[in-house]
Amino acid sequence: MNRLVVVSNRVPEPDGAGNQAGGLAVALGGLMQKRGGVWFGWSGKVMPHAADRPATIEHDGEVVRATIDLTRDEHDRYYSNFSNGVLWPLLHTMPEAMQFDRRDAHVYRDVNARFADSLVPLLRPSDLIWVHDYHLLALPALLRSRGVLNPIGFFLHIPFPSPDVLSAVPDAAGLVGDLLAADLIGFQTERDVANFKATAVAIADATPSPTDATWLTVGNRRVRLGVFPAEIEAAEFAATAAASATAPATERLRRSLQDQKLILGVDRLDPTKGLLQRLAGYRRLLETRHTWRRQVTFLQIAAVSRKDVESYRDLRVALNHEVGAINGDFGDPDWTPLRFVGRSVPRHTMAGYMRIARVGLVTPLRDGMNLVAKEFVAAQDPDDPGVLVLSRFAGAAHQLDAAVLVNPNDTDDMTDALDRALRMDRAERRARQAELWAAIAEASPMHWGRAFLAALLRTVIASPAPITVRTRRPTELTLVSSVPPAVTDELPDTRQMN
Repeated sequence: MNRLVVVSNRVPEPDGAGNQAGGLAVALGGLMQKRGGVWFGWSGKVMPHAADRPATIEHDGEVVRATIDLTRDEHDRYYSNFSNGVLWPLLHTMPEAMQFDRRDAHVYRDVNARFADSLVPLLRPSDLIWVHDYHLLALPALLRSRGVLNPIGFFLHIPFPSPDVLSAVPDAAGLVGDLLAADLIGFQTERDVANFKATAVAIADATPSPTDATWLTVGNRRVRLGVFPAEIEAAEFAATAAASATAPATERLRRSLQDQKLILGVDRLDPTKGLLQRLAGYRRLLETRHTWRRQVTFLQIAAVSRKDVESYRDLRVALNHEVGAINGDFGDPDWTPLRFVGRSVPRHTMAGYMRIARVGLVTPLRDGMNLVAKEFVAAQDPDDPGVLVLSRFAGAAHQLDAAVLVNPNDTDDMTDALDRALRMDRAERRARQAELWAAIAEASPMHWGRAFLAALLRTVIASPAPITVRTRRPTELTLVSSVPPAVTDELPDTRQMN
């Protein structure tokens, strides 16, 4: 069996993959523990002489964790400024929130190059390389320029915008061209594939196949695009939620509600999650539907992240102000309409909270998938379930269309959806829950990963074209043989690639 080499910005701690914020850790943690392989990336440490140190190797069961440290300048420019200050808002179609600095872009590429330099010595000829997310858009081309023949797949966990939005960042063509050095590029939704294809054709000299919409031609080689919605272990999370429903933390929350209905939001504190818009919808509910006063409590958990990014700091200040304003305007001495927690909560505790919530409010302005929505569905008691209120602009909306779908930018739509969800009778709630559960019950991170890797192998077999990669430094040009390394991984075709 071919060894799997996963490359991501962060490598989760050995015992923490399931509890860390972010869809990537949730989606990949279980897959790697079951399948094994190498997980390569940043350690999370910032060290003064990190650039001079080789990768640190640790063994965690069947997983080899290979990590490198970053210097302070690399962390600030590659991670905070460019990845999270430019690419994150840009790819979420929020270009007005990005702050571009050419020096940050240079360091972003330099760190991608250091990832490549540290990874290459660890590779075997038959390894399958799976690169993840926006931090490493340049990595496929940098690996090719170092003579790597292995199949390379890339998966983007967040949305991909339209060509006119992406063009807001200088050298967007260079980043797209670097990404096209992969054999297979995966996305969460059909919309993201369509946006990437249009961008690659418009600015990176790619040509769409006239006979197969999943292929692009770039120079003398072909690249395949696919849709692979990230999944959760639904049955496992359901069992955790059922067990946690009577845990002490859940019982304390239940008692504190005093028979009020619970609205629950669970997010990272992030401008893309629509938190201020969500609070505006709740405020309007209390203003216009007086019957819900003292009958409902909204608990918003928003773990603080990316403290070094200015827009995140500004959001925290704005949220704190609005939380205080709502409670000041509508609260009573014995009723706090809005509870806000700005730190992470253990996943099993969160599962218990989801189990007792009447409404799960998942309303990002735009999202790649949003696994919290799937976790809320999995957590429900099928006999007396809560209602998922979900943004139309979350990737999960396509699969979870039995939820109450809303436009998070429309305050009145949000208010109407909350009112409808809170009033919904048990029969309708059970019917919706049955549809939602059917959409996630048979899927899992293992199925998701195996589907992607099977598609990667089929892609390499179907397109043994020579690879020509020019790096961003014009003097470097590497021609790589057309013969791919041996691939022997017998992976079942568990899902059709779109």
